[in-house]
Amino acid sequence: MSEKKRGNFSGTIGFVLAAAGSAVGLGNIWRFPYLAAKDHGGVFILCYIILALTFGFALLTTEIAIGRKTKQSPLTAYGKIHKKWKGIGVLACLVPIIILPYYCAIGGWVIKYFTIFVTGKGSMAAGDKYFTEYIKGQTEPIFWMGVFLALTAIVVFSGVNKGIEKYSKILMPLLLVLIIGISVYSLTISHTDSNGVTRTGLEGLKIYLIPDFTGISLKEFFVILMDAMGQLFFSISVAMGIMIAYGSYVKKDVNLMKSINQIEIFDTVVALLAGLMIVPAVFTFMGKEGMSAGPGLMFVSLPKVFAAMGKAGPVVGILFFLMVIFAAVTSAVSVMEAIVSSIMDGFHLSRRKSAALVTIYGLVGAVVVCLGYNVLYFEWRLPNGTVGQVLDVLDYISNNCLMPLVALLTCILVGWVVKPETVIDEVCHGGYRFSRKGLYIAMMKVLAPILLFVLLIQSIGLLRL
Repeated sequence: MSEKKRGNFSGTIGFVLAAAGSAVGLGNIWRFPYLAAKDHGGVFILCYIILALTFGFALLTTEIAIGRKTKQSPLTAYGKIHKKWKGIGVLACLVPIIILPYYCAIGGWVIKYFTIFVTGKGSMAAGDKYFTEYIKGQTEPIFWMGVFLALTAIVVFSGVNKGIEKYSKILMPLLLVLIIGISVYSLTISHTDSNGVTRTGLEGLKIYLIPDFTGISLKEFFVILMDAMGQLFFSISVAMGIMIAYGSYVKKDVNLMKSINQIEIFDTVVALLAGLMIVPAVFTFMGKEGMSAGPGLMFVSLPKVFAAMGKAGPVVGILFFLMVIFAAVTSAVSVMEAIVSSIMDGFHLSRRKSAALVTIYGLVGAVVVCLGYNVLYFEWRLPNGTVGQVLDVLDYISNNCLMPLVALLTCILVGWVVKPETVIDEVCHGGYRFSRKGLYIAMMKVLAPILLFVLLIQSIGLLRL
């Protein structure tokens, strides 16, 4: 397929914003703050930043370079690098295929909550059983999921330049403004509870940012390290085929190293701001206990926080869920695009036909996920010790099994089979300098494979910590 037919980003800004839009999604907004609160605040953040600059940098560079070098989607790119390793492409393509249905279901929840706050019924969402009762419904979650999928499909149907790049340039600056605004507001609030204890947003900020090594055992530190590494997959969108697809749309004259550095900075700043937006506010109104809500943080804890804010609550709630919609759509677009580009390259179908097929698949799959809380409800004990339904099972297979496996196999391929020079030559194309080249080689050959192997055996339940 020719470059013209595949489409291209018009330049560096479009590519960086699209890549950052992919990375700044639901995983960053609820998962990062929850893990930071659980894992001794600043200790988690310190581990995360170090890993982002080393491990994350190496994987991000590799995937973008493979994409641009081959001008192929994840399904076919690995085969272009080495014929005998094309199977990684199939695994890499499976990840977005599994993620898309449940991501659209969650995206529907976000739109529903936005409409609740817009219509002035935000106090209803603060009820203890509201979220559980809502997702148990058989029709409304499917309707809002359909709305979210339609928004995502419109962007993907429009193509690389007129769709993904155009909307990223609009949504990402708006997203950043909203996150900064809510973060600043979170730091200014204070609350006195029924016991007369006053907590402030600035106290929450200290818990969030200052590393607390008190009483941390070696075992516990290792858990924090693995949590930070698992979060990185979400934060920089690696091991999902996305960055290979986006890399394939980057022109040859673009300075890859400069773009990768910008994506790293953007993603890390937004991840930190997501925590800054949520942790101080939840701490102020609910104390440390409120920060252990996990996945329910966004749909259970935060509506309670907005309800406790008084007159400002509904406005903050509207802005927050609007921001989450922007983040969710830009990420869902990248997940869908990874599948669409794979069909285009692997089966030589047009963008319209490929996007139509993926939209139909996404709709059917997401309906199954929505029904997983009612008609198709079951409880299955997963190897990592948790109990899950349809959504949790899909999440476990994609995030705990396939993503670490794809990343590990990519490291072996680039580090030992085709050698790091394959990627280094692509990054240096056009006479550009590869900063951190020594670090890159060390990460791909030794450090990243070891870390990924440990993460994989922990994720599938073979290593109990």
